[in-house]
Amino acid sequence: MISLEDIKSAWERISQFIHITPVESSRTLSELSGNKIYLKLENFQKTGSYKVRGALNKVLRLGEVERSKGVIAASAGNHAQGVAYAASQVRVPSTIVMPETAPISKISATKGYGAEVVLWGEDFDTAYSKALEIAKERGLTFIHAFNDPDIIAGQGTIGLEILKVMEDVDLVIVPVGGGGLISGVSIALKETNPRIRVIGIQAEGASAVYSSFKEGRLIELSKVSTIADGIAIRKPGDLTMSIIQRYVDDVILVSDEEISSAILLLMERAKLVVEAAGAVGVAAAISGKIPLKGVKALIILSGGNIDVNMIARLIERGLIKTGRLLRFSTTLPDRPGALAGILKVIAEERGNVISINHDRINLRIRPAETEVSITIETSGGEHIERILKSLKLHGYKIKFEW
Repeated sequence: MISLEDIKSAWERISQFIHITPVESSRTLSELSGNKIYLKLENFQKTGSYKVRGALNKVLRLGEVERSKGVIAASAGNHAQGVAYAASQVRVPSTIVMPETAPISKISATKGYGAEVVLWGEDFDTAYSKALEIAKERGLTFIHAFNDPDIIAGQGTIGLEILKVMEDVDLVIVPVGGGGLISGVSIALKETNPRIRVIGIQAEGASAVYSSFKEGRLIELSKVSTIADGIAIRKPGDLTMSIIQRYVDDVILVSDEEISSAILLLMERAKLVVEAAGAVGVAAAISGKIPLKGVKALIILSGGNIDVNMIARLIERGLIKTGRLLRFSTTLPDRPGALAGILKVIAEERGNVISINHDRINLRIRPAETEVSITIETSGGEHIERILKSLKLHGYKIKFEW
């Protein structure tokens, strides 16, 4: 079992290489919950994620022989960058096996830190198997993403930093993938003050820790499917689960739609760029899945390495869920002025038209008609209702596309 002293030693070891990330109060989340909410901004960490903490602690503890052979890791992205960066600091060669589905931005960043990148498989677990195979073939030192005492101790340094600025914290909300982060943080918090509650948050499509926690045994999923690629793990570690069962108070699930809404909220209201895995705690808070009234709560934003090609899609999902976008189709007479007529109705209700698709050759409609698909930016659910009511009053038959 990792001790509080192990975590304190890890902090002394890695502190010169990392940022001591800020803890800030969130006015937006505080207003939504009716309670004071704080954020630990690990999206501001070097490499854009907390993962560098554990990677540094592990690499810095390696002996000269292990360093000379080089290190290897498997990761969907953040651990990859953490290990690559840590290895570069002590001039150790690194090889990272990443799923073929890993975001291009994370692949490029990992290469940028000097690592050899091997793309293999569709998820973390298949990449993990390949990494073990390469490690054996080349005699490399394997660095596990979460099921390793040095990794857990390194991640636990976040807990120490939280306590330095918030000794009176009541509740800490932590993203969970394989369990390395919440294991280290919960040890640091609970061994210092057992009354502090620790709640883990997982994505519904990658709920291995949740299921294992509830059933009291290791559960391996046959597949994972979530936008939160950083926590898409099919099987947690035996070490991390033993710690989670001992220290963590509860594990809660959030949907991809809730995660998308959280990313949008953080970006729009808090001016923070947070990846899907890093936003699950906020998703749980704003969806009302955690009782927050009467407690001093902190949410760890574990990373900000969101793929820029995914941002538009994630924002769109969040906008749809919060009633900020409306897309519908309708059939119009194929004559001059018909399109202008429906656009006039939308404009009168202050709807902002983003796109129009005008289809005159659709075989489902009559030759004298045209099908129009319109996407509108709105200010919320009530605005949508006003627009739809006005369209119906003017005789338009609406077919929803979302």
